[in-house]
Amino acid sequence: MYSIGLLILFPLLAGLAIARAPDSTIRAQRVRWSAGAIAVATILLTLLHLGLGPEFYSIPGWLHSTLDHFFMLAGVALALVLLYFCRRIVAREWYIPVLILLQTGLMLSAELAPVHPEVAHPFYIDSFTLLMALIVGVVGGLICLHAVQYMRDYHAHEHAVADRQPAFYFVIFLFLAAMFGIVFTNHLTWLFVFWEVTTLCSFWLISYSGTDEAIRNGFRALGLNLIGGVTFAAAIAWLTYGPGLHTWELDRLVAAGSALALIPAALIAVAGLAKSAQLPFSSWLLGAMVAPTPISALLHSSTMVKAGVFLLVKLSPVFYGTFAGLLLSLIGGVTFLVTSLVAVNQRNAKRVLAYSTIANLGLIVMCAGVGTAAAMWAAILLILFHAVAKALLFLAVGTTEHLIGSRDIEDMEGMVYRRPEMAAMLLVGILGMFLAPFGMLLSKYTTFQAFLNMGVMPGDGLMLAAILAFGSAPTLFFWSKWMGKLVAMPRRPQPSTEPIARDELLALGALTVITYVACALFPLADKVFVIPYTHYLAVLGLIPDVQAVIPWETVWLMTLMLGVLFVLPLLFWWRPPRFAEVSGYLSGANVDGSASYRGAMGAERMVESRGYYMTGFFHETTLLRYGGLGAAALIALMIGGAAL
Repeated sequence: MYSIGLLILFPLLAGLAIARAPDSTIRAQRVRWSAGAIAVATILLTLLHLGLGPEFYSIPGWLHSTLDHFFMLAGVALALVLLYFCRRIVAREWYIPVLILLQTGLMLSAELAPVHPEVAHPFYIDSFTLLMALIVGVVGGLICLHAVQYMRDYHAHEHAVADRQPAFYFVIFLFLAAMFGIVFTNHLTWLFVFWEVTTLCSFWLISYSGTDEAIRNGFRALGLNLIGGVTFAAAIAWLTYGPGLHTWELDRLVAAGSALALIPAALIAVAGLAKSAQLPFSSWLLGAMVAPTPISALLHSSTMVKAGVFLLVKLSPVFYGTFAGLLLSLIGGVTFLVTSLVAVNQRNAKRVLAYSTIANLGLIVMCAGVGTAAAMWAAILLILFHAVAKALLFLAVGTTEHLIGSRDIEDMEGMVYRRPEMAAMLLVGILGMFLAPFGMLLSKYTTFQAFLNMGVMPGDGLMLAAILAFGSAPTLFFWSKWMGKLVAMPRRPQPSTEPIARDELLALGALTVITYVACALFPLADKVFVIPYTHYLAVLGLIPDVQAVIPWETVWLMTLMLGVLFVLPLLFWWRPPRFAEVSGYLSGANVDGSASYRGAMGAERMVESRGYYMTGFFHETTLLRYGGLGAAALIALMIGGAAL
């Protein structure tokens, strides 16, 4: 219990200490030590609680009452802060203060009710929360470490952006504190406050540069997440005043099953969909790309979006075998398919990462809607591999942009010759996203089996399996295309001798090692974190205890095949390939080797080879518009179906 309080409070205190540092050198040291302490604390907490099963904690009555009042006042304070920021909204954003007032009113009506549910166990720990804590503490800590030198370079290049690094680090560490609160809190009203703290922090971080584009994108993220906040608050009000189930405890909500908990679970699921940027809420995540790269990595890999899918997986047993669960899976499926296709169009590396993030989260949502042990197994492993590999990719792209001056994938051609260490880390991240020996590939294998065993309505599993197949194909296309650019022979030498900053190299190297370790020790992660959680739910009778069985010969074959692929980046790193300029025939007199030639009328023409982005087949705006409309209709049907 004390360790939970420490993990929630320490990042907040560390953020205050960092913000009050007298100079940049001391501030950087405090960031390093604080990030390291948080990572070590989460590892120790995990070691202390491994194998103990779910643990629920009560607190003394006086402390419980004090915290109840504190969180109620904190919710009001959050609303006032958000309303203060709303002084910069434009006319079309009028709905944002309305949503703030609506959700605050719903929460106050529940908390000030004459009689409200008693909460016996406000905090808890289980194997799934331990895994999430490791993701937040270790991956989040490494992102903070990477930010130390990155933000210095960022402000050295962006002279027009006001240097607000003290506030930046405070908000980052406040974000981590809120995430630990979401992970360990069983009290729904307290969890709601932590939930809204992440909304406030994401708004501020996205708006960091202060440009009109950044501010507008920050308000977009705020507005879309507030829609989820209103439905979350409505769920708490239902649990306070509605018929049937009366509880503010997450574990009791899940244990009540679909007969009693489906309506509040569907309302909370909307909040999870908004936080995890599923259609039609996905535009906030794309808008967040204007923020510095550490913010993108923090929001899109280890924290913000993971909060949404974490809560959806927690509620997954409630959706098992229900029509609402099928609709939730279809929302994830539409998002997975549409954003995978849109990602094929993208040349900007951060936009590729953003759309692939939304797509992978959609796949997790598909699994959460199914609700079987096999589907939850796949969802939890997808969360693990996505958090590690995507954090590595976001940070690597940010460092690459500083080294070569571009985040365009086409400009990364021949990185294995120019910057072999960066190419190796990018390749490891890409391989970890879709070819991890025990990660994405086997998770999709298991997901297929889970879908095909559904029985909510005729043909539902086949429909979800088809969505998974057609969404996975473009995923392979855009990742392979990026890998091809990294290992392609460039037309001319493009040296980049600027060294990688020590903090950035340490963070990237650690995430590379973690990706390898996560792949190699998959059976251990499965045994320690995933199986105990699904088995516990099965013992309670909430889900059928039918684990997907994958033949060991298949596992070993995939391991051998993909293990060889994972060795290649190491070879590029240890023995950098040499650039050999080759002069080929270019339909005219070669100029500057094979980079250009002199053609008709003596005109010099540059030789270029570009990737194929299929813009004539997939239109980003059209796909997102109709995908968003379809997902919105499915959300309305999910809530309506839960109420019937």
